[in-house]
Amino acid sequence: MKLFFSFIFLFVINSNAQQVGKDSIYMSNIHTVQLYKQNDQMSLPVINLGSSDLIELHFDDIDGYVKNYYYSFQLCNENWEEADLSPFDYIKGFTQNNLNQYRVSSIALTRYVHYQALLPDRGSIPTKSGNYLLKVFLNGDMRQIAFTKRFFVVDNRATIGAQILQPFDNSLFRTHQRVQVSVNVAQLNPINPQQQIKVVIMQNHRWDNVVRNITPVFIRGNILEYNGEQDCLFAAGKEYRWADLRSFRLASDRVQSIDKTSQPNEIILRPDLLRTSIRYSYFRDYNGWYYIGATESINPFWQGDYANVLFTYIPENNKPYSGKDIYIIGDFVNGGLSDSAKMEYDEVDGVYHKSFLLKQGYYSYAYVTKDKNNSNTKADFTLTEGNYWETENDYTILVYYKSYSGRHDELVGISNLNSRLSRR
Repeated sequence: MKLFFSFIFLFVINSNAQQVGKDSIYMSNIHTVQLYKQNDQMSLPVINLGSSDLIELHFDDIDGYVKNYYYSFQLCNENWEEADLSPFDYIKGFTQNNLNQYRVSSIALTRYVHYQALLPDRGSIPTKSGNYLLKVFLNGDMRQIAFTKRFFVVDNRATIGAQILQPFDNSLFRTHQRVQVSVNVAQLNPINPQQQIKVVIMQNHRWDNVVRNITPVFIRGNILEYNGEQDCLFAAGKEYRWADLRSFRLASDRVQSIDKTSQPNEIILRPDLLRTSIRYSYFRDYNGWYYIGATESINPFWQGDYANVLFTYIPENNKPYSGKDIYIIGDFVNGGLSDSAKMEYDEVDGVYHKSFLLKQGYYSYAYVTKDKNNSNTKADFTLTEGNYWETENDYTILVYYKSYSGRHDELVGISNLNSRLSRR
């Protein structure tokens, strides 16, 4: 019996460890969680180890009264599982800190408390490079977790070169983009680079289609070449759709109606049509990012208002996708696929609907499908947006190193490139 309960305990611990590294919101009163480089809302939260770099944290509590929130950092490995280290091994200073900078909303009809912070605080500094998970919780009690958010601490010791190419495969030549990567690891001098070096590639800061566990095709001295025809492929998609919600008084071109009699306001966006048959046309988009902004207020972080925003997608012939779920993707839904981002089919109107409580700002998004009965399949643009090689996408390349005496994956390089600027 003791062995049985020990097994159950270890199973639960391992299950929790596998799920530790996610951008998740656990409390329904928490909205508009943002974590980004200081003064740049559309950026990944990256800190250079030992530097004075800062990242900004913002979130709202729509319960409308001040609470006692704390935060802590969790070091993770390359696959976002919890690292086998004590917080005292990678944090200099306090392991828990109080969020004491907040402001009650003003002007906005929706009452909320806006919390913000510049991280890391001088009294709690990460001392190791790697993947980190920011955990925010109530009253110093880790069991009352409000949300988690990922960020990175990098120690640049690897040089990364990359470019975007068209695949050689004729069936993918017009629809996909291939990322070719070379990594110079001379400063690391790994004994076994194939085991000690790990490369992760992200498209438009999404976590649902990230590429990892790839092996170098060539090793030339200290340079590792990753250019496998099947390893580093991404469906190109199409430029993201947008919704300009910076004003609730004047409707932008994507807004169909605004009901100002309800509280919060009810906004209905113009229905989104199928785009697979529309020829590709470049226009500037934000690749899934969103930013908080308002045209009628001084500071949108605590003066911006909220509205229930209805998104509508019209499928081909107003018929539901057989065996498929449809999701809306974008950073405002944590950049991945979750039940909160799944569209609901309306049999009466023959359309998909989804409503979100959103703050004034500018939002970019897209629609994808996913097999209902196969959780291992990736999200697919084919049936909703279409895939075009010419599409402008952002890619982020992360390089990790683990020494034989080390107990976690160090982040030793990070590089960003744009498909429109680096293609050949």
